[in-house]
Amino acid sequence: MALTNTQSSYGGVTKTFHWLTALLILTALPLGWLANNLAHAIYDPNIPTTEADIARAVRLFSLHKTVGITVFFVALARILWAASQTKPGLLNAENKPEAFAAETVHWLLYGSLVLVPLTGWLHHAAAEGFAPILWPLGQNLPLVPKSASLAEFTASLHWLFILILAGALVLHILGALKHHVVDKDSTLRRMLPGDANVPTPPAQQHSAVPAFAALAVWVAVLVGGWSLGVFSHQSAAATDTAELTEVQSDWQVQDGSLSITINQLGSPVTGNFADWTAAIAFDEPVEPGLAGSVDVTIAIGSLSIGTVTEQAMGADFFDNTQFPTAQFKADLFKTNDGYEARGPLTIRDKTLDIVLPFTLDMQNETAQVAGSIVLDRLDFDIGTSQPKEDSLGFAVTVTIELTATRAE
Repeated sequence: MALTNTQSSYGGVTKTFHWLTALLILTALPLGWLANNLAHAIYDPNIPTTEADIARAVRLFSLHKTVGITVFFVALARILWAASQTKPGLLNAENKPEAFAAETVHWLLYGSLVLVPLTGWLHHAAAEGFAPILWPLGQNLPLVPKSASLAEFTASLHWLFILILAGALVLHILGALKHHVVDKDSTLRRMLPGDANVPTPPAQQHSAVPAFAALAVWVAVLVGGWSLGVFSHQSAAATDTAELTEVQSDWQVQDGSLSITINQLGSPVTGNFADWTAAIAFDEPVEPGLAGSVDVTIAIGSLSIGTVTEQAMGADFFDNTQFPTAQFKADLFKTNDGYEARGPLTIRDKTLDIVLPFTLDMQNETAQVAGSIVLDRLDFDIGTSQPKEDSLGFAVTVTIELTATRAE
């Protein structure tokens, strides 16, 4: 069997690429389907989740991603090889509608073999707390930031391109079977291993119209997905956020952030609370000692922590429905080394006395504050169904940064 193509048959290299690609696709698709179904169950706040469930989902996603990356590089090599080879002519070139459909499907397949794994890879690089790709070359991509919105957008693209790939794949298989069973020609046989006696294809002309038809299909699917809300539904958190009342404070917070960082699947994941209030009383003492007080109320439902936001609101975690707010009431102290906020922190129905060290930069009537503390999630009965650190670490780093001005 010759390694290169001829006008009437495919060579050994092309056949190897074809069947290797088929094997990889038919492995990646069911792996992704199984992993995605398991992930939906894990993220459902109403379904109890075990460490074994998460470990199984991680394994499936890692295998799916690894196979997908392999598809990407095999597809690139296949396209480069095809560009250097003679393309065997269609045996039914005189049937114009069928020939047009066949070439359009081939364009859809070639494009999908690049777009599907590429968008999946972009989603992986933009997301936090991911199941890793099983290779030693790192998990990130240059110029791709960690971004929940980018991760959601590329996930939507990935899903839509999978639909195109699946549709094109079905049409490709049906077309091959039609040639073999109904037409009884050599279209399928010339892609099978070994040499095949195939007739010389009839004279034919190729145009760019099928490529534009494939492009039109991609555009139509993207527009249809946008009109159906595919690019927006993932951003809508299915949780209620407690409405916080405005508080009286000697110091007015002008700008600030309150975030938590967890360790999920060996990677840090940071989330931010969008809604919180702080009633602050503070006067700089001459000597170390009591300097004021602070009363912070946090709307738990305002937390955004990537793809696990809804899971974080579930009964096993923050249980936002039953405990919509958290509170930290503390006295502020000046110490020999800096400043501390000392007092009870209440999350869910658990209260723990903590000491939050912070820095203070006072410029006239404007104060800049930054502090952080590491808590143990199990102290507040968060994630008790995951009593080990295999998928979710015990440590939760709470970080606050704010700029406040003294009220008139």
